[in-house]
Amino acid sequence: MESGSTAKENEKPSKKPGKTLYDYQKEDLSRIFKAISEESDDFNLLYQLPTGGGKTVIFSEIARKYINEKQKKVVILTHRIELLRQTSKMLAEFKVKNKVIDSEIKSLPDQDEYQCFVAMVETLNNRLNEEAIKFEEVGLVIIDEAHYNSFRKLFKFFKDCFILGVTATPLSSNVNKPMNDIYGKLLVGHPIKSLVDMGFLAQATTYTYHVGLGTLKIGANGDYTVRSSDMLYSTEGMQSKLLQAYSERAKGKKTLIFNNGIKTSKRVYLNFAAAGYDIKHVDSKTPKKERKAILKWFHETPEAILTSVGILTTGFDEPTVEVVILNRATRSPTLYYQMIGRGSRITETKDRFDIMDLGNNVARFGLWSDELDWQRIFKNPRKYLETLISDDEIERRFVYTMPDDIREQFSKTEVIDFNVKEEYEKATKQGERPQIVLERSMDQHIKMCIENSDTLEEAYELVRLLEEDVIDRVRHYCYCISNSTKNYKNWLLEEYNKKLRSQLAMEFL
Repeated sequence: MESGSTAKENEKPSKKPGKTLYDYQKEDLSRIFKAISEESDDFNLLYQLPTGGGKTVIFSEIARKYINEKQKKVVILTHRIELLRQTSKMLAEFKVKNKVIDSEIKSLPDQDEYQCFVAMVETLNNRLNEEAIKFEEVGLVIIDEAHYNSFRKLFKFFKDCFILGVTATPLSSNVNKPMNDIYGKLLVGHPIKSLVDMGFLAQATTYTYHVGLGTLKIGANGDYTVRSSDMLYSTEGMQSKLLQAYSERAKGKKTLIFNNGIKTSKRVYLNFAAAGYDIKHVDSKTPKKERKAILKWFHETPEAILTSVGILTTGFDEPTVEVVILNRATRSPTLYYQMIGRGSRITETKDRFDIMDLGNNVARFGLWSDELDWQRIFKNPRKYLETLISDDEIERRFVYTMPDDIREQFSKTEVIDFNVKEEYEKATKQGERPQIVLERSMDQHIKMCIENSDTLEEAYELVRLLEEDVIDRVRHYCYCISNSTKNYKNWLLEEYNKKLRSQLAMEFL
């Protein structure tokens, strides 16, 4: 298995944020209110701040300040029941008397008693369409997680209001419905690296594990389908890779694993449980009562592992998470940052966390703390998405690096590197047949095994350790000869390993 690249993103100590406004939050608050005062009463403004930066704190203070200064009411919209309760609680801490509009609320006979309302988008849409609810004197509408397109259906009910959308990633969940269609301006908050440097977000160490994604299919939503993801990530090879990665890098740490399919997550649960690890599985079909008990267990158990599908990317706040494992690939930058953000919060005893990527996501989007030009992305989201590196290009660029623990098994060999592309170009120049490249590669592997073993059995064990190296060399050879079909690669791998073992057997006669 490949332990891959490691990136320590900074070395500053961190401090624990509270629920009061910090200087950077006050600065953004002033910028937002400046826009409210300068733009028209029906303007749509979008505000970006990374996950963990305190968006709920900021818009709770905005609601309080707006109500006091404008003497108008505020409506706050969310898309998840968990966010609904969290938002209402935060508003109460800011002394904002608010009413929650959930499925049990059929009308608002007590509307005059409140200046702020917190509502689920679907529930409110139903009530407004039924004309069961009619708001009076609402001046500001705040939309949490504004990148979700489900909120758009409500805009027609608040045509005369100032709308403030809040999100960590100002990129629509649907490329055909860009956010600049409905928001006139974007205000960008402090970037991730700045918040880490100031001690408001945890420092991250990133480990990448190369995964061949050639079998994944892209669905109508632009991301990989659950079915194709389940087929890849449920295989014995991928499950073993994940278990080994956890054992090497995350053992003993509170770990959150993200998967793209329920089948994969349940398989992860069974494999980890069989290995003796304390793990539970949760997904959107988990009964509410059971889900609550599992999340309570996860909070209270120091070395807990929680494998999940879909439901913990938003509305889930567990600062004690020490490791986030992306056991899936995604083409969505929003999902990428949401998943990693679950581990970025700090506590009195935690100021750093680990990211383990088993989906080539870091290769596609960059490190979590890399700064993005959100203004450029907001203005031309399609162009940004088109410039993201493709799976094929990731494959071509990837160069296998032997992990330290495996390299130690070949300590008597001075040179273990082999550049397939350079060897191919050299052979072509000299008029040699292309297959000579794999033969020279095999000669080196044989030499490595002989130098570091005393018996054929030991040599065969070293061959097993060379599996990822062999796969990488064969892959790059196929790119060189412009034949990278799955069947051809599999045939070459089979032939390579067969000849490698056969020639080793001859050497030990």
